[in-house]
Amino acid sequence: MNQVTQIAVPGLVRIKPGALARLGVYLRRGGHGRVLVLASTGLPEPVIATARQGLAQQDVEAADWVEVTDNSFEHAAKTFAALPPRISAVVGLGGGKALDMAKYLGFLARLPYFAAPTSLSNDGFCSPQASLTIGGRRRSLAAALPQGVVVDVDVCLSAPRVLWLSGVGDLVSKLSAVFDWKLAFHRQGEPVNDLAALLSDATVRQFLARPAFDAQGMTMLGTGLMLNGIAMEICGSSRPASGSEHLLSHALDATSARPRLHGLQVGVATYLMCRLQKQQADVVDALFAATGFWNAIHAEPFSRDEWIEALRLAPGVKQDFFTILTDRDCLPEARELMESDPRLAGCFA
Repeated sequence: MNQVTQIAVPGLVRIKPGALARLGVYLRRGGHGRVLVLASTGLPEPVIATARQGLAQQDVEAADWVEVTDNSFEHAAKTFAALPPRISAVVGLGGGKALDMAKYLGFLARLPYFAAPTSLSNDGFCSPQASLTIGGRRRSLAAALPQGVVVDVDVCLSAPRVLWLSGVGDLVSKLSAVFDWKLAFHRQGEPVNDLAALLSDATVRQFLARPAFDAQGMTMLGTGLMLNGIAMEICGSSRPASGSEHLLSHALDATSARPRLHGLQVGVATYLMCRLQKQQADVVDALFAATGFWNAIHAEPFSRDEWIEALRLAPGVKQDFFTILTDRDCLPEARELMESDPRLAGCFA
């Protein structure tokens, strides 16, 4: 008899305008009256005021309100050692560093984690890993999915538009990631979880129906990114959301003089990988044209030399992770595409 695997997915999902003002309502309904809040530094004052007022109106006490500027493992360990007593949940408010720190602390303390992202630049707010630095180098550490996801669409629309474009780039990367996963099955027999692969692909298809920078488009993007995290939890790996395009981005993070937003790097890498994979590059191109993604990249191009070096290093970034980059030597073809493809040529200087 096959063993049944239990997974924990968010039971509370609110992706709508005005959701942040009701954060206290959602926590109180779950029986949480005393929580730890980890917030990104530099959040707009109205966002902070809305969150604080929402907690206060429901008599939910913020036992501590910590602004996160350092999301190192070392800082996480110190924060864990100083957790306030009698808290029943950890809330992450803001962007990547605060959410990753809150997610990891909740995992260590075995407390529910509630994610309240104020922008949708990537799928990290609902992934089963926490991205922290160890000795100055970024690492993905095991964590748990949030028990609750609270995305205020109005707040996300007020964030810089480039963060939305970054989220678009991270979402569409699932097209090349799933291809790599299936390639690993055909070449090496690596198992593919069909449900996780289907869910990941479906999130992109849903967003393609209306890739607009408005309330509905933001809601669809937030839903898609969240479901990508659940797809990873279903199969127990990052495969449905991360492939060769993420390896390239990780290599850039390690070697670039000025790494850019994760989703911007991954988005361009996705188009390049799809060209190498000979599949769906036209879909990516159309989406990037419709959203203004290409215009944003062309306005501030990447370093061609840094990308070529990252392409050289990418296959070795992750051991035993088969992708198109390990299937064959893609570097000569990739270099030619970076110069001859009209979309890619404008991405590099």
